[in-house]
Amino acid sequence: MREVCYLVGASGCVLWSDAGTSPAALPDSRARWEAIWSRRDELVEIAHSHPVGPLGFSYEDETTMAALAAALGRAPRFSVVAPIGMLARIDGRDVPVADEPPWADELRRESGMAGREAPAK
Repeated sequence: MREVCYLVGASGCVLWSDAGTSPAALPDSRARWEAIWSRRDELVEIAHSHPVGPLGFSYEDETTMAALAAALGRAPRFSVVAPIGMLARIDGRDVPVADEPPWADELRRESGMAGREAPAK
């Protein structure tokens, strides 16, 4: 298992991706920052996986999102995909995504998750 990051364009196509080596962290990389900057005009969403959970943004995610919004001069949609679902940051609020985009399943596969699991009751 490993965390994976997708840069997504307006049509829902994955513009660029990279992966870490850990299921719990995706270290910053110069290549990722350069990919974000070079695609900034077509970039609408930055998504990453949490293959072992949680379905939420970590403190490191929060600081990275703030840095990205400052650098871009706008906040793209940020998403996290976990085994039990997907969460998006929209206008400063965390919103569960019921109708997941097609790339979410691929992100799970690349992360080593078996597929979307039902939430525990």
